[in-house]
Amino acid sequence: MGEWSPAARARGVGTSIFTEMTELARRTGAVNLGQGVPELDSPATLLKDVADAVLAGSNQYPPATGFPALRTAVAEHQRRRYGLDYRPDGEVLVTTGATEAIAAALLALCDPGDEILAFDPCYDAYPAAARLSGARLVGVPLEADGDGFAMDAAALRAAVTPRTRVLVLNTPHNPVGKVFTAAELEEIAEVCREHSLVVVTDEVYEHLVYDENPHRTIAALPGMRERTLIISSAGKTFNVTGWKIGWICGPAPLVAAAGSVKQFLTYASGTPYQEALARMLGSVEEWAAELRDTLRANRDLLSDGLKQAGLRPYRAEAGYFLQADVRPWGYADGVTFCRELPERAGVVAIPTSAFYQAQDAPSWLVRFSFCKREESVRAAVDQLVRAR
Repeated sequence: MGEWSPAARARGVGTSIFTEMTELARRTGAVNLGQGVPELDSPATLLKDVADAVLAGSNQYPPATGFPALRTAVAEHQRRRYGLDYRPDGEVLVTTGATEAIAAALLALCDPGDEILAFDPCYDAYPAAARLSGARLVGVPLEADGDGFAMDAAALRAAVTPRTRVLVLNTPHNPVGKVFTAAELEEIAEVCREHSLVVVTDEVYEHLVYDENPHRTIAALPGMRERTLIISSAGKTFNVTGWKIGWICGPAPLVAAAGSVKQFLTYASGTPYQEALARMLGSVEEWAAELRDTLRANRDLLSDGLKQAGLRPYRAEAGYFLQADVRPWGYADGVTFCRELPERAGVVAIPTSAFYQAQDAPSWLVRFSFCKREESVRAAVDQLVRAR
């Protein structure tokens, strides 16, 4: 066995494409449509509530399971929106963002050698958390279908093995902007019931759905509440991604398992943020309706602009991002396209290959973000059209 060293441990990891593209944006002054960092305002009342909470002294550890009023507000939100009843004490756990919730859930539920299913492409925290648990993430392809993406039910069934323990479901989906249909959710639920799989469903974009197909949670389907952990957060809904306040809802045994891991990750965090969010969550629908209007307009502006620039955008039903086929510009590789785009057009994007697990995944897809000010999206569009 070779000698252990920090350098040997880090060898082969390299710089992520996200870091590389962010540095390119900084160095070139390009409009950064790469990472999903909102440029949009947050609710003024929420910001004032946080400031008041800080000045009032809410600056020490909250309970490890979360500020009681926030757990109650989350439970009321789930009941009001999805008809699901969760007890604030025992079935709701506040986490340091949705990413910690995902890590805590997978570390709690999986052992070395287990397998985790996730739809491919997927948020890069899923394979990272799988590796930390010693499990293997198995990608189930989302296939391009017209101007959108669809689940392959046969591929899902074929991916299940005796080692499969968990299915990670992300709807609304990052990075492709897909909202899983009622029929797709029924198919997924049938597979999970048949094979006794636990579902970890990442629903952070639950309030940011723009078209006719609404967001539904799989936990509301027959036989699914008892095997599902719902994960969401305040970051995307209120444009406060830096606060890192998320939550898990589910049956007490699964929530307790995630909590047993979470206590040794951050223990607890964000007391004044939790206190303010507890008051804000009750009026989320009114706020989210305005935010959806802004993001829908940005999405349409960007999609139309990409078409004018000669690229082929896919439909973004929800979330912050849309996909584009860059082959019309003569590129077969999205990484090369993204590395050359800042100099060519003054715009930064992210190659979707960074999110794929499959080796034969489409290399020509690129992800653009539209959670920006209108002037930023318009500037990017103008520059892309000129660079055509």
